[in-house]
Amino acid sequence: MSKIPVISEHIEITLGVCGGKPRIAGHRIRVQDIVIWHEGMGLSPDEIVDHYPSITLADVYATLAYYHDHQNDIRQEIAEREAFIREVQAQTPSILQEKLKNRNNTKNSIPLR
Repeated sequence: MSKIPVISEHIEITLGVCGGKPRIAGHRIRVQDIVIWHEGMGLSPDEIVDHYPSITLADVYATLAYYHDHQNDIRQEIAEREAFIREVQAQTPSILQEKLKNRNNTKNSIPLR
């Protein structure tokens, strides 16, 4: 009996697609996305499939298995992404926050007569 590469049926890495990050085959859902939804947001594999019905339960479990085999790499990718987001947020002022700040400054100012 020959071995069937189950993970490779579900996970693929393609240069130029999703930044070359491992993802569910045929989709743009990265392994790190599933990990964040499962560990960070507490979604069960069934709940993930409910939110993304184009993937299968087998895809989610294969993704989690891939993650556990490559945990350090995936955690590093997540940390780099979070650091990038924090950097962009620090450099980009929120338009809403600016409007609220200006509104509050106008309300708190004493009108000149």
